[in-house]
Amino acid sequence: MKKYFACVVLLISINAASQKKLQFTKAELKDKIMGGWAGQTIGVTFGGPYEFRFSGSFIQDYQPLIWYDGYIKKTMLEIPGLYDDLYMDLTFVDVFERYGLDAPVDSFANAFANAEYMLWHANQAARYNILNGIKAPMSGHWKNNPHADDIDYQIEADFAGLMSPGMPNTASAISDKIGHIMNYGDGWYGGVFMGAMYSLAFTSDKIHYIISEALKTIPGNTKFHRCISDVITWHKQHPSDWHQTWLQIQKKWSSDIACPEGVFAPFDIDATINSAYVVLGLLYGNGDFSKTMEITTRAGQDADCNPSSAGGILGTVLGYKKIPVHWKMGLTEAEDIPFKYTNISLNKVYEIGFRHALEIIKRNGGNVDGDKATILVQTCRPVKYEQSFEGLYPVEKKGFYNRNFKELNFEFEGTGFALKGEARKMNKDNNEHVFEAELFIDGEKIETARFPANFTTRRHELFWKYLLPNGRHQVKVRVLNPKENFEINTTDYIIYNNQPSDR
Repeated sequence: MKKYFACVVLLISINAASQKKLQFTKAELKDKIMGGWAGQTIGVTFGGPYEFRFSGSFIQDYQPLIWYDGYIKKTMLEIPGLYDDLYMDLTFVDVFERYGLDAPVDSFANAFANAEYMLWHANQAARYNILNGIKAPMSGHWKNNPHADDIDYQIEADFAGLMSPGMPNTASAISDKIGHIMNYGDGWYGGVFMGAMYSLAFTSDKIHYIISEALKTIPGNTKFHRCISDVITWHKQHPSDWHQTWLQIQKKWSSDIACPEGVFAPFDIDATINSAYVVLGLLYGNGDFSKTMEITTRAGQDADCNPSSAGGILGTVLGYKKIPVHWKMGLTEAEDIPFKYTNISLNKVYEIGFRHALEIIKRNGGNVDGDKATILVQTCRPVKYEQSFEGLYPVEKKGFYNRNFKELNFEFEGTGFALKGEARKMNKDNNEHVFEAELFIDGEKIETARFPANFTTRRHELFWKYLLPNGRHQVKVRVLNPKENFEINTTDYIIYNNQPSDR
């Protein structure tokens, strides 16, 4: 018989089907929600110094990892940009708080698109899309967003699971609305999976159960599902050696095909492999907070976001009170500090998140009566199938350095390309400029795009185009409005084909 928390009270029969109900006191429920928010804050702080410092390698066991009393407060005050995991989460929490649980998708999209914080990858590409008329969900679609498979929504989906205790399908529905603002396919699945694990962390203390059940929300014929299934299998084969499983992950799942910074480079911000590292830490940590933090961080790549996800999930399992004292030292002095770009602190989101969870419980067949909250537990259902960049293979990366160009041309053989570069101001004055440039392929005008020199509203790549007929293509880019003291530059471009290179 499986061991569940003491708050589980009964199984009842509804319409001849056995349906589980969980009952918590309000204090127990809030403790778990607090554990989730505190755990992810601890995790991102702990992993912060190692973020993308170890790409294509793990952190050796002999290297000490930093943690000391006062570290959380110091980091929140001195390196506030580290907490993008949190302030992105809190952007969406705040929209729910201001506009209600039925807030339309545009309210979430506009909130983060117009926020003051800097963004990268899928988030920044989506921000640009939204500010330039491409609304959700097309703002996250891979044809409009070269970073659609990146980790972005995966690191932001914590709120969806924490407000849906024991209701993974409800968490998935929230992720369907919000996660498609910036991601698609495997990038979206990363967030769905994390949200489901958070949700299931309220129902069991069995880590393997939480992972395997949450994986049922992901269609089985996807790359994401196959990767996480492999990690579960490799853990069974090598139960005491996480390094061996890490090597297996690296051998099979480390090839990024889309993110222009990650193609032909050890850097890998792809959601699939970073989800694999979260699962690696959770499985080999097996409920031990210290082991989980160490392994998830030492796995490398996005080494702050991954322990943040693992720490939040395990923090939900344990509850705030049972997170080891070692990891909570200095936490209380940071809990009233609003996260940068927000007016929400940990103490405030503990309260907001708890209220939202109670509302979601009532909306989904549960009951809140006096000091008790009864949850109608959901059986995981797979979300819809979608896969980004199908039939697209990177075959070559070419350096292409052009500074302050007015017009440029290049040719390539294949089915698509992604041209990297930037628009920027050349001095520190307060003036702004938005370049406009035209893209022509094989003599046909494809689009006219805007290129803000402002970093916050920038276009992440200059141009890209996929699914062209296989063959030789000519590309021309023409700048329509050059301006003194501003420049638009290129660095390189990726060439794609409909089959892997035979070289």
